[in-house]
Amino acid sequence: MANIFIENKYNTPHDSIPFSRIRFEEYEEAMTEGMKQEDAEIERVVSNPDKPTFDNTMLTRSERLLSRTTSVFFNLLSACRTDEMEALSQKMQPLLSEHASRIAMNTRLFERIKAVHDAPGRQLTPEEQKLLDDAYEGFTRSGALLPEEEKKILAEKRRELGMLTLQFSQNELHATNAFSLHLTTEDEVSGLPESALEAAAMEAKSRGLEGWVVTLKGPSYSAFLQYADRRDLREKVYRAMATLCTSGEWNNLEIVRQIVNLRREIAGMLGFKCYADFALKERMAQDTEHVDALVEQLLESYMPKAREEVKEIEDFAREEMKAGGRDFKLEPWDLSYYSHKLRKARYDLDSEMLRPYFPLDRVKENVFSLATRLYGITFTENPDIEVYHPDVKAYEVRDADGTFLAVLYADFFPRDNKQSGAWMTSYREQWIDLETGKDIRPLVSIVLNVTKPTETKPALLTLGEVETFLHEFGHALHGIFSKVRFEGLSCTNVYWDFVELPSQFMENFVMEPEFLRSLGRHYQTGEPLPEEFITRIMKAKNFMVAYGCIRQVSFILLDMAYYTLQNPLNEDIMAFETKAWSRALLFPQLPGSCMSTRFGHIMSGGYAAGYYSYKWAEVLDADAFIVFQKEGIFNPETARRFRDCILSRGGTEHPMTLYKRFRGGEPTIEALLRRNGITTTSEKQPKTNG
Repeated sequence: MANIFIENKYNTPHDSIPFSRIRFEEYEEAMTEGMKQEDAEIERVVSNPDKPTFDNTMLTRSERLLSRTTSVFFNLLSACRTDEMEALSQKMQPLLSEHASRIAMNTRLFERIKAVHDAPGRQLTPEEQKLLDDAYEGFTRSGALLPEEEKKILAEKRRELGMLTLQFSQNELHATNAFSLHLTTEDEVSGLPESALEAAAMEAKSRGLEGWVVTLKGPSYSAFLQYADRRDLREKVYRAMATLCTSGEWNNLEIVRQIVNLRREIAGMLGFKCYADFALKERMAQDTEHVDALVEQLLESYMPKAREEVKEIEDFAREEMKAGGRDFKLEPWDLSYYSHKLRKARYDLDSEMLRPYFPLDRVKENVFSLATRLYGITFTENPDIEVYHPDVKAYEVRDADGTFLAVLYADFFPRDNKQSGAWMTSYREQWIDLETGKDIRPLVSIVLNVTKPTETKPALLTLGEVETFLHEFGHALHGIFSKVRFEGLSCTNVYWDFVELPSQFMENFVMEPEFLRSLGRHYQTGEPLPEEFITRIMKAKNFMVAYGCIRQVSFILLDMAYYTLQNPLNEDIMAFETKAWSRALLFPQLPGSCMSTRFGHIMSGGYAAGYYSYKWAEVLDADAFIVFQKEGIFNPETARRFRDCILSRGGTEHPMTLYKRFRGGEPTIEALLRRNGITTTSEKQPKTNG
């Protein structure tokens, strides 16, 4: 029977993925055949007797069977996991790691690439040069210069690391799904708004239970901590999250140690003192000193205000408690609850009072319209484009002149077989077919976990969920607008501390009154978001902003503590964590809690020694948005420049080169401090270009 991946004749709109026609056994068959085809192609290249040139040496054929198959398989593993997919991932991961290592350490291939790289007077386009430089660096960073015996050891370490990171994320998913809090009395759900009650009731009904069920999935967990009056139940839910994967069947403690040590060992074999030195060599930051400089500036600027914010909440909570309030001690499970109450008292603003004005369909329409207003592009739902789950919608994206740009999949709601959080990914990236000259357009997906519709209401978003939507949509635009020759440089294939610029840039619009006016409409009456609400939102926009910054700084400190280690990590993980981020803790570490065991960004994701990227990109996005504020936030000419200089260029040039081409100079932290209303006496500026 024909294999749909091997045959590669989808006969679908825009060659989109025919999900329903994929037989499960085709994944393994296609991945295995894909590895064979790549091996054969490499053998053809290294056996070529002609003098090495860019054209006869660089592996620029982007439409490969292996990448075609793995992109679908691993994306679905995150968004629509099944037990058989999980089992297959554990089987194939070591084989894929071994295959990648075999290519990366192929001496004959590296010698040809080195010959092209070192050739005097070579005539290459800037994009060809960047691809060549990346390939050369990639080989050296993969161990191409190591002796054969050490190459084998390095390959085994990478294979083991791949298995451990996969196990880490699967443990996190299982542990998250394993917890539920079944509530049966009105007292237990006191304080919860109607939207949270309906969602909890639906969750209970889906499990065949009466009453309400609270889980650790995003909307359920955050709403309970913010609104539940029962302090003991808030503590129970908080502790469940704080101790996730610290014991039992899905314990990640030892896996954390092994992941950190393996990364340190891999970096050491490649000549680096620590993993951070290895990772940062291909980042805008370049070295730990520049990350440290940013962290110090953030701590100095934001910590005093963050302490004030926490004290204000504790004082407010004591006043709320009245009798016996003097003995009240603010705990982590109180912060969201009382900060919400303080925000309501100070600004007369509450997430729930805004939620009816942000129905998902309306938000989606206006986010799409924002892109239309800025860039002239349009989004049209196409039911003929197949999706992988009934919740998912597929849209054709076209340029102002009608040219097809991309397919955008939108997957908004939580499921038991879906990872938590929010992300953007691609089922196919953009490139130019070198044989036909055809521009192969991308298949881009945004995946969120926002509040689901209930039996009586459509999906109604909080303002925070709107911001998350804009964030992932910014990533999507980075993919949609890509226009480069080589897949390896397209879409979001950029330095890790640059990739968050387009996403965080889009978040700025949620605090622009003109955008809010078009965005907010009551789901029942159609009435616009009241002007007084917009005024309150503007006044409250920096509420707890310093606390939020320092919380991110604490994650950066933890990340860098692990990956700047030069000796094996042997101490207790919980004790190491407490010490690592102590400078940024605003509450004492809860005994038995551990962030590391569920910190997928730096353990199983791509942010190892890179979590600082969020704040780094925030400096960039604040600095970039000033241009829009000066020239008009909807100015199409400014947007065109942002698209042409940054969004469409992928990784074809150094990111600072791209940024300066748009901005006219290098960024400083001043725009971020000004946006956040932070005043500081320090004149020091962190370096943001290395």
